Amino acid sequence: MAYIITDDCISCGACEPECPVSCISPGDERFIIDPELCIECGACAEVCPVDAPIPE
Repeated sequence: MAYIITDDCISCGACEPECPVSCISPGDERFIIDPELCIECGACAEVCPVDAPIPE
């Protein structure tokens, strides 16, 4: 199950460089995760200061 980024995202960008498959990108209001590329590793969740990435 891919991760999603919730509305709690503060767009700090901490998650983007941690993703080993580069599936995270800036969106209009928050960062987004491409569910087709996400390998469910949780690296984004480990560095997020507001726990915005969660398993879908």
